[in-house]
Amino acid sequence: MSDKHYDALPKAHTTYANIVKSLLPIGNGGKVSRDQLPQSTYYVDDLHIDQENLDDYRKICGFADDGKVPATYFSVLSQTLQMNMMVKEPFPFAMLGLVHVDNSVTQYRPIGERETVAMSVTFDNLRDHAQGQQFDFVTIVKSEDEVIWEGTSTYLSRSKKPSSKDKKSTPRPVMVKPEVNEAGVHSIFEVPEDIGRRYAFVSGDFNLIHLHPLSARAFGFPKAIAHGMWSKAKCLALMGDLPDAYTIDVSFKLPIFLPAEVELIAEPVAQLTTVDNTCEFGLYSSKNNKPHLAGVVTSKSDSK
Repeated sequence: MSDKHYDALPKAHTTYANIVKSLLPIGNGGKVSRDQLPQSTYYVDDLHIDQENLDDYRKICGFADDGKVPATYFSVLSQTLQMNMMVKEPFPFAMLGLVHVDNSVTQYRPIGERETVAMSVTFDNLRDHAQGQQFDFVTIVKSEDEVIWEGTSTYLSRSKKPSSKDKKSTPRPVMVKPEVNEAGVHSIFEVPEDIGRRYAFVSGDFNLIHLHPLSARAFGFPKAIAHGMWSKAKCLALMGDLPDAYTIDVSFKLPIFLPAEVELIAEPVAQLTTVDNTCEFGLYSSKNNKPHLAGVVTSKSDSK
């Protein structure tokens, strides 16, 4: 067990000084076993929200300046701890080979922007996948002893191509663009070419696939692609007023190549009237039926 406590979130630039290690499998020249994850938890015991950064995050994602922390914001803050854990612990995968495939966050009550909270991040749930291995980062946010927010980010480390047997046994589900529900949310909007660079300065996620076509091509992408967590946050902001307590689950599908025009189609958020009611939504190319993101909002109890 290698736990670490911070007085404040580590600065992104201090972390990126070590991320060159992610170009190679981290730890003892690649001798770290892929059968287990580090048994580590990293903490920020007294986390104060940076108001300037929060304001920038609201603007780039489209959230209202309402005195509350957007439900997706703690996922952004936790990424600095995640990067430190992958660099400093005996982490078995190369960081630049990771693909963010799923993200789930639960807000148990509205969280004020001036609140002081405690955050912890840990590794969890290493499992096999047809294309390699998946694992989770689990983030918990507390106010004193009360859990007020939690999130799970699922990553895939590719290590093999799926065999024909894998493809037959695990067919890829088809995601069909639904008809627009007139009572729901429908929005077509432009995603500018520079959104990856702009979001990187707000979020601290400077993954090269998001920054420029040239750096994206080095990793096999024809163009730079939008951050998945930006697209999730943008959808949430466009969906408007949600319950005080809810979970928002998202699976990231096809990348958004920049620039792009995309289409959000969501069921009515008015459906979220009682616990466990759901509201499904998706983000698609406006030019065709290709899906970028599939999500569902589920109303929750306001206690953990």
